[in-house]
Amino acid sequence: MSFAEFISSAQSSPQLVIISLLTLAVILVNGWTDAPNAIATCICTRAIGIRPAILMAAVCNFLGVYVMSSLNASVAMTICNMVNFGQDTGAAITALASAMLAIVIWAYAAWYFGIPTSESHALIAGLTGAAVAISGGFQGVNGAEWVKVLWGLALSTVLGFSSGFITVRLTEAICKNADRRRANRFFAGAQIGGGAAMAFMHGAQGGQKFMAVFMLGAALTKGQANAEVFEIPMWLMAVCSAVMALGTSIGGVRIIKSVGMGMVKLSPHQGFAADTAAALCLLLSSTLGIPVSTTHTKTTAIMGVGASRSLRRVNWSAVWELALTWLLTFPGCGLIGFICAKIALCL
Repeated sequence: MSFAEFISSAQSSPQLVIISLLTLAVILVNGWTDAPNAIATCICTRAIGIRPAILMAAVCNFLGVYVMSSLNASVAMTICNMVNFGQDTGAAITALASAMLAIVIWAYAAWYFGIPTSESHALIAGLTGAAVAISGGFQGVNGAEWVKVLWGLALSTVLGFSSGFITVRLTEAICKNADRRRANRFFAGAQIGGGAAMAFMHGAQGGQKFMAVFMLGAALTKGQANAEVFEIPMWLMAVCSAVMALGTSIGGVRIIKSVGMGMVKLSPHQGFAADTAAALCLLLSSTLGIPVSTTHTKTTAIMGVGASRSLRRVNWSAVWELALTWLLTFPGCGLIGFICAKIALCL
């Protein structure tokens, strides 16, 4: 769908306008709560300022979406195939809009309390809750695709923590005889590269998911209930990246402080290790087509880095708060999606 075709369709389809605005709202709150995680460590170690970091993240998010969508769009297709809203496209559009509204509500609540929630998990939960509402049971949920989500949850936890632990130990072993001041200057610069890599992979993972929903909504408004293949247009990639950057600039500072400073106080080389470890985990997951959470992967990598010195260096109360939010996201956002869909379908 070209931009001109989208504008033409939107003029004659209020449903497309509503779905598009809700999806952009989700992308905006993703910029508030999820995207800041990618650049949190390089900002909190003062390797780069907030404004340059946000600009860097916007460019790298776009590049991540573009490159990964060209090479492997399986993450996007996993999201689209996760639920089945049925053949009634009108009801399906209502359910999809309800899922988007649920994500916005959940994400805003998490942002208000300064908790970096995962919009990937919220997206999956909201879609699932709406699918259960429209189908009257779990027959609208694709169990095979949900297994990939569970694999992603385990993968991001285990690999994130272990790779953060190993990467920082390896970095310290290589640089143990280096001059401390020169090493800190080097890692300050290297952290900018690590933050760029994280933003790139956030686009490759997170960006694909939300643009898949956008394209699914566009297909439903055209009466295509079973669209199995679609191509993400470049204009949509640019819009997604810009809206996400706007969200980060509006409300991302609170999450940046929570992730970059709340769990572990990081030095430049530790921040570099956390970014490198998390980016590699996300690359592996994207290549395998497994949808994982950028927030989950980055925070577990930071935990692994902190635990490499001592378990006491990790602020476990902050970790518990994060873990509780992750655990509550699936039932909480899913329930909101279910309720919103039920109310909307009754109107």
